[in-house]
Order: sequence, then structure tokens, then C-alpha cells
Amino acid sequence: MGISRHGHGALAAGRALGSQVHPVFMLPPVAAAAFGAILAADVHPVVLLAHLLAIFFSVYTAHVKDGYVDFHLRGEDDDHPLTAGGCRMALVAAGAGFAVCLAVLWFFAGPLAALVTLPAWVIGVLHAPQLDTNPVTTTAGYPLGIAIALFGGYYVQTLAIAAAPLAFAGVFFVLLCGVKVIDDSTDYAYDRSIDKRTVAVVLGRRRARRFAHSLVGVALVATLWFTVDGLFPPSAVVAAALFGVVAAISLNADPELATMLLVRGAYVFLAVLVVGVWFAPLTDAPLPDIGVLGPYTYLATEVAFGAAALTLLARAGRSALWSAARTIAVLYPVAYLWDWYTLEVGVFEIQLRTGVELFGIPLEEHLFMLVVPAFVLGLHETLGRAAQDD
Repeated sequence: MGISRHGHGALAAGRALGSQVHPVFMLPPVAAAAFGAILAADVHPVVLLAHLLAIFFSVYTAHVKDGYVDFHLRGEDDDHPLTAGGCRMALVAAGAGFAVCLAVLWFFAGPLAALVTLPAWVIGVLHAPQLDTNPVTTTAGYPLGIAIALFGGYYVQTLAIAAAPLAFAGVFFVLLCGVKVIDDSTDYAYDRSIDKRTVAVVLGRRRARRFAHSLVGVALVATLWFTVDGLFPPSAVVAAALFGVVAAISLNADPELATMLLVRGAYVFLAVLVVGVWFAPLTDAPLPDIGVLGPYTYLATEVAFGAAALTLLARAGRSALWSAARTIAVLYPVAYLWDWYTLEVGVFEIQLRTGVELFGIPLEEHLFMLVVPAFVLGLHETLGRAAQDD
């Protein structure tokens, strides 16, 4: 029985089997598993190695199974380096390797460590043709595998469930689901021709793109929440900011370029989180204190955000400026009464202000009622233009 479709002998077989090792897709799950181990206080090297290899064999299984189904069973792919028998042999070998890793985990860490790792291989085996036939599992399969690898990397070391690894796993799951939706849209025309129900096929490319960026936004906001809450290290904000820049650049890029940017952005996101957990560079760093501006602090923040709002509205055009002006004019009396009343009854107190009052409320509050709706409308107009260009 031949293994390679493009040659004979051990060398050709080795090349065919090795062709199924794709670092771009295999490195993230393995790196996520290593990151999960880093979250643990003490790392058992044998357990770590067994878990990393188990994740590798799971992803290898998924890749071989996907090629086997798409080429040998469905006839969708134009070529494949392995024969049908070679694919089956590779799947058996990968399954045996995974089983050995489970046995090592069972011996050194216990049966629960093996049980937590098992779903990664199940996802790999079922990736095709079971999980790639509907938009939910087509999108969520790979991200779920990474989330399982990350949490499993922590669990096999500690045999404990903790909030931090669960939060990290959740953030990566949502973030990578967004990336996967955009990635799948690169094959929109072909997937539609064969009735493959990806999110892009079901929702259409434009709506799928918006949905994907919404998922990315949720993941980044969750990163900020968990950082403020103390679950994530302070440097996680840097990771979110860097990925946010990449996501913003990808907004108007074609699906293929957007996928390339977001995948590499995810690498940077993970790398910054690893550095943050391992070295904790910003743990003792104080927050920037703009209170040094004294009574002009509140006013300075309004000037900064007001300038940003004006820039956004100006970019959107004269009609956006006039529309914002009309909306703010109608909103202002209501906001003024609301602000005056809450200050009067002591709901909140403003300390770092100039002390100048107009019509019963601080000068800064008048500006606040102009700046905030202008900023919101500026963002709304900007997003609306981006949606029209998509």
C-alpha cells in the first residue's frame, strides 16, 4: 500500500506525511497549551511535554482527516499528497501517538488530566465531515480546540479549575471565532457553489464581516474587563490595544489580507500575554496620573475627546456635522436638567475642575453634554461609512 501519491519509497512517504504539518495552524493550539501551563505556579516537564504532543497529534489528525474527506471522499480539492490508505495510516499513527500521551498524562497527573485533554482529539477526528457541515461548528471547531488546549494546559499541571485560565480560554475562543468567520469568507464563492454552510454563505459576506468584527470587539472589551478585575496582568491592555490596531487596519482589507493580518495579530496578542504573565512587566507600574493638571484635569480630557469627535465628524462630511449639531441641540436641554438635578441631590461630585459655574452647573458639565454625543455620533458616522464601503 503506497503512502505518497507523488512518489515511492521512504523519502516520498516522509515528505507526504510531513506535508500535513502546517505550522500556521498547528502552532497556535500548541502555544495556547504552553500558555495554559505558564499560568500554573509549578510546571511538571513530563506532563507539559505529554500535553503539548497530545495537542499536536489532535491538530495533525484534524488536518489529515480534512484532506482525506475533501479530496478522497468529496472530490473538492484538486490534489492531496497522501493516498487514501496513507491518510488512514496517518490517522491511526496520530491516534496511537495521542493515546500514548493520554496514558502518560493519566500516569503522572491522573485520569482527570487525560479526560480534559481527550476533547481536543475528538474535535480533530470529527472536524470533517461532521463539524464542517454547519456554520456554528465550522466556525467554532478550531477556536474551541485552542480554548480546550489553553485550559487543559493549566489543568493538567494543577488539577484545579481557576477563573484566570477559563477567562483566557473564553477570550481566545471568541476572538478566534471572529477571525475564523473572516477566514472562511475567503472561500465564499466556492463554498456557496458546493452548498457548504459557512457563516459567510449563510449571512452574506457583508453581514458576516460585521459579525466577525463584533466578536473581535467583544473579546477585546472582555480583555479590558478582566484586566481591570485583576484576572489578567496589566500588560493585557497592551495586547488588546495592539490587536485592536490590527483589527482596525483589517476593516477595509479584502478577506484574504484581513485574515493574514488578524492571524498574525493573534500571534502578537498571545505573545504579549505570555510576556505579561511570565515577566509581569507592568505589575507595579502606577497608572498615568493626569491629576497633575489640577483644576484643569476634567477640562483637558474634554478638549482631547472633543477634538477626536470633531475630527470624526469632519471626516464624515458637512452633512454629518450639521446632523450632529441638530441632535446635540435637541439633546442638550434634557441632559442639562438631568445633570443639574443629579448634582443638586448629591449623586456625584466633581473634584478636579476649574470651579467656574454657568447656570447652576460646572462649566465642564456643559462641555460634557456637547462632547459625549458628538463623539458617539462621530463613531456612528464613521462605522456607517465603513459599512457602505465593505
